[in-house]
Amino acid sequence: MALQTEICAADIVEQLFADNSFAARSVDHSSWVDHLTVHVPNAGAAPGVTKGCSEYPATVKSRSDVDLTYLISEYTTDPIRISNAEQVELSYDKRQSVLSAMKSALADTVHADLLAAWVSASAARQSPLSAAKFDKSALISVMKQFNTQNIPLDGRCIVLSAEAYGQLIESLTDVENQALAATVDAVAGRLMGFDIYQRSEVSDGYAGFAWHTSSVCRALGSVDVFDQNNDPLYYGDVLSALVRAGGTVMRSDAAGTLAVSLTA
Repeated sequence: MALQTEICAADIVEQLFADNSFAARSVDHSSWVDHLTVHVPNAGAAPGVTKGCSEYPATVKSRSDVDLTYLISEYTTDPIRISNAEQVELSYDKRQSVLSAMKSALADTVHADLLAAWVSASAARQSPLSAAKFDKSALISVMKQFNTQNIPLDGRCIVLSAEAYGQLIESLTDVENQALAATVDAVAGRLMGFDIYQRSEVSDGYAGFAWHTSSVCRALGSVDVFDQNNDPLYYGDVLSALVRAGGTVMRSDAAGTLAVSLTA
């Protein structure tokens, strides 16, 4: 009778996580991530301008500035035990796999929270765009609002849920789809002046979020790994990880940002 053999692959199939490249398109406050509260001073109203002034002395006025703040949060993973047997018997490096998964899980949660913070701060300061579906007319509406707010053309971004991105693609002509496909690189394409990013979800109740790179901020710390080797109580190694992060919109009026919701 022939002997049947078994073999295990040297690599393990890891979990899938969302694309977080959108976060780099923001003002970087990471140098302040070790503080509890970050202050973002906002200048008050611009001074009035008079043509042909004839009143002397001119009326002296004051300017009230706004102190916008946000908190830095601490994110930690559950500790994971790697037994001695797992270190010597498995065909793959479980320790490296666990460390990679911890970093990816932290990044996934932190970036989801960062986007949610941008969306909620924007929606609290100005009315979100509501549309039955996110077709090219909805993107034109976003563009028009940015135009009326004098938002610079360079640096406009939008992140869409999978559903909203699909609706946008379906609304484009063949020529428009070809033009969009020609711009695909690190982003899902460029259309009407916006670099388009795609995630499975954006934030609770919202299908999209548009922003200018100078209108939102991020504070992302480095991942600290805690490693207890050869623990006598657990007969193996115990690993965990921690990162500090936060972010918000940069302007008290939320100009240069716009949350997008889809009506039922």
